[in-house]
Amino acid sequence: MITRRTSLALLAASAALASPLLAQDSTDPNEASAQGDLSVTIYNNGQALVQDIRQLPIQRGRSTVTFPDVSAMIRPETLSFNAADTGIVEQNFDFDLLTPQKLMEKAIGQTVTLIRTNLATGRETTQRAEVLSTAGGVVIRVDDRIEVLRDDGLPVRVIFDKVPPNLRARPTLSVTLNSTRGGTRPASIRYLTPGLGWSSDYVALFDEARGTIDMQGWVTLTNTTGTTFTQADTLLVAGNVGGRAPSRRELQRPGTETAERERLGDFYLYPIDGRTTIANNQTKQVSFLDVQGVPAARVYSTHVGWLSTWNEPRNVQTAISFSSSREGGLGDALPAGTVRFYQRDREGNPQFIGENGIGHTPMGSTLSLTTGDAFDVFAQAEVEKRDKISAAEYERSARYRVKVNGETIRTVEVDRAIDHYRTTMRYTFTNAKPEPVTVEMRQSGLDRGWWASDYRVVAEDVEGEQLNAGTRLYRVTVPANGERVVRVTYETKF
Repeated sequence: MITRRTSLALLAASAALASPLLAQDSTDPNEASAQGDLSVTIYNNGQALVQDIRQLPIQRGRSTVTFPDVSAMIRPETLSFNAADTGIVEQNFDFDLLTPQKLMEKAIGQTVTLIRTNLATGRETTQRAEVLSTAGGVVIRVDDRIEVLRDDGLPVRVIFDKVPPNLRARPTLSVTLNSTRGGTRPASIRYLTPGLGWSSDYVALFDEARGTIDMQGWVTLTNTTGTTFTQADTLLVAGNVGGRAPSRRELQRPGTETAERERLGDFYLYPIDGRTTIANNQTKQVSFLDVQGVPAARVYSTHVGWLSTWNEPRNVQTAISFSSSREGGLGDALPAGTVRFYQRDREGNPQFIGENGIGHTPMGSTLSLTTGDAFDVFAQAEVEKRDKISAAEYERSARYRVKVNGETIRTVEVDRAIDHYRTTMRYTFTNAKPEPVTVEMRQSGLDRGWWASDYRVVAEDVEGEQLNAGTRLYRVTVPANGERVVRVTYETKF
């Protein structure tokens, strides 16, 4: 039997298989790594902190040791080295990796051996040639002739006398040391590197009849550093280190609850259970959240700007609202990522119904994530009537003045001549669904700064809720297979 939890896992697996980021590891899995006790801390901004402790034989006095299998994208200026009774003199990062192109470039001005095969007889002939250039192709001198080494599939091999000393088969860091004693001891390096990143993805199965969602959270690790990190103790840091995340209006109310996770300064830590190998050119997914039966509801909404008149009805947006609180919610802090929603059809098969992104979200937050436009529910806004009124008429409606954050006291010594207006907005909602729906309509643009902040709402068919100085929320219930018209009258100085 396929359970609700199994369905979520299958959905996540399907998404992983469809992801274009999943690639095969380009390294040889049988090749031993020179890395030691490895710890990797990965941040949301594509940076990672690598800490590697290796047992190295260090000679007394001045010597050079190498660290193969460091990140090919290492930031050398961030390197920190530590070994007992040892000081660092200088460091070099050999980032030129051993490739056919690099071998040929390093051979310019040197002599190589060409082995040509006769297609008819299979006989091989050997020639010595000097490499003159590799710009746009390989130019060689054979005896007194200048030739271009053709790349047309003919059986020609190039034999090099030796590997240039500054080419490495693997990314390698070399460090010149000065030690007061000899012997094998732990030596640690610590450095920052781009190319290691992680992101979060969420799979949510929405049950509209029950008013719940089942949600799984997945961490996706990506590695494009050119190096495989073998059996690494991996820690993920959720937060914007050295940056600022874009605001997301889907977050209705930020939470005020502390998640039961380790924190580092202003960031939350998400450790990966057990050691894991993060292969080069590979994407790895790990589950970090699995919660069932979280209360959730479908929400319809639309937004109207000041003095907006729509020439035709518009689809309202449909969203799913839920909480990340400890009681009655997901019970965790949520790293930034994409939430994908599914809902079962009549046959019980989960079907994709939309997705949206979230920013880093503290526990206890209320979210309303838009998944698309409603097929059956429309709204239309229009200015039904707008008249200029006298200052005296305007003052008679002072008792309807909107107050935000308590009463505002202001003394006016000289009042300049200001036009006043009485505006009636008409909002029309239609619903073709067989059940009533509630549409959250936000009227914005009501605040124009200090000189016009005392606008008044003198009449409204549905009682509104003041969200902030310039936005008022109306929850309008539209009957099944029906229409609802709502009028609101404002008096303003604009």
